[in-house]
Amino acid sequence: MEQISVRELLTATGGTLIKGRPDEIIYGVSTDIRKIKAGDMFIPLIGEKFDGHDFILQAVNNGAKAILTQEAKLQLPYDIQVIQVNNTLTALQNLAGYYRRKFNIPVIAVTGSTGKTTAKDMIHHVLQARFNTLKTEGNLNNEIGLPLTLLRIERQHEIAVVEMGMSGFGEIRRLADIARPDYAVITNIGISHIEKLGSRENILKAKMEVFHNFPANGTAILNGDDDMLREVRDGLPLNIYYYGTHDGLDYQAIDIGMTTDGNLQFRVLCRDGEYPFELSVLGRHNVYNSIAAITVGRLFGMSFQEIREALHSFETAGMRLNILSTDNGITVIDDAYNASPDSMKAALLVLNDMNAKRRIAVLGDMLELGSYSETAHREVGRAVVGNRIDMLITKGKASSWIGQEARAKGMEASSIFHCSCNKDVINLLGTIVQSGDTILVKGSRGMKMEEIVSSLVKGGHSSWKY
Repeated sequence: MEQISVRELLTATGGTLIKGRPDEIIYGVSTDIRKIKAGDMFIPLIGEKFDGHDFILQAVNNGAKAILTQEAKLQLPYDIQVIQVNNTLTALQNLAGYYRRKFNIPVIAVTGSTGKTTAKDMIHHVLQARFNTLKTEGNLNNEIGLPLTLLRIERQHEIAVVEMGMSGFGEIRRLADIARPDYAVITNIGISHIEKLGSRENILKAKMEVFHNFPANGTAILNGDDDMLREVRDGLPLNIYYYGTHDGLDYQAIDIGMTTDGNLQFRVLCRDGEYPFELSVLGRHNVYNSIAAITVGRLFGMSFQEIREALHSFETAGMRLNILSTDNGITVIDDAYNASPDSMKAALLVLNDMNAKRRIAVLGDMLELGSYSETAHREVGRAVVGNRIDMLITKGKASSWIGQEARAKGMEASSIFHCSCNKDVINLLGTIVQSGDTILVKGSRGMKMEEIVSSLVKGGHSSWKY
């Protein structure tokens, strides 16, 4: 963060200075006392089970120079700047919006039902090859994470790539008001959060909030294979670029396949010609993330050669289709970060493409699907049968529908197992796993499937047979 005066903080937050001097300079902002540096301002947020105000004194002791607070009578026996606001979260957001407008750099917003984190990472990786580019770290894409990302912009940055997540109406609109993006990438309109929003049509409306306060010359980069996104062209008076695998798109992937060493390869057809690409990542679905990054790179004037070299060196983040090899000859596909019907089917296709003695799918519940849950899980069950899956292990209440549907569609009952908890899955794997097996582990974040991955990588327990 570039330095900012207390006077500017008062302007940005609408707060009142109850202690300190308006000309004092602040060098950073933190909501986490563990990350406080000397000269920072601490912003205590309030959650359901915590109140950051309880840690103000500790923040000061850790070096905080200023405090933003909702407490009117905060007394601190230090030479410190104290600003009172009505709501610390709102103040953080307002500060981030004020701070973002101090920098005349393009901001790229990335949203969508699935794939947005990987797409954001790929876009950043491509742009970073030529430009000093800031990105959202991990999936800090909410009302807190986005402001904190924007507050990391510094003078040397030329582009910012931010991820925007949501669970209901109004959330992305608020994030867009703060970030004021010039470019927006929408990866797809799936059924994540359908429990709250009720329909894909409503999910589309919520995602389209990214264009609130969009500049007249702004640019939308949309997945042209998504049936709902294809329909928005006439309603968006913007520069629109479509990417995907269908004919007639601005950037079309063709001849998609895998190399002998497991790399993803395809060619991109566009008005400039036809260009080959190869990526050391798993999953045909990553073609979409790649083409989104290619499209953005071209819009920023990068050559296909620059983009090709950048994408070739890209690596996925933790718990997202990471290949882990154990000392016992087992290959684990760690995709435990989260799950939706689309990402489940994509992961099963990755497992299908793997060379293995046996292919074992360990699948947990997909959450936040509401009344659509049974339909979605049965859809995944059909995908299991549609791929080369030798054994299916499900974990959780809803995932039992995956197994039921797989059996109904022809999978042998002896190859289907259901467990209620991670411990049971681990014990079951201990009786059946063999050297040469490849095991996919995937489920929603709340299912904590990474515990199963960890056990596999560590070698399970003494009863395991290899």
